[in-house]
Amino acid sequence: MTRACTIVTVGFALLYLVALGLFAVGTLGLFGAERDPLAGVFLIPLGLPWNRLVDTFPEPLWPWLAAAAPLLNVAILTALCRILRRRRAR
Repeated sequence: MTRACTIVTVGFALLYLVALGLFAVGTLGLFGAERDPLAGVFLIPLGLPWNRLVDTFPEPLWPWLAAAAPLLNVAILTALCRILRRRRAR
């Protein structure tokens, strides 16, 4: 069970890094790509439910908070894996 938890956590983290890279390329116009206002669309499902709370912060912080929201899910998955690993060690 802990191996599956680790695989899911690493897979989620890799998806987050890919989505963050696409967000950077589309937002900043890197590598000759045109700037796209929908560049962060892949970050939205990865950051649920935390990105629903972004509206409570000042508007200039919205892109940064939306990009960081999936980190909370990665942290939660990591914590759950550690808890499972400790229970299994008993």
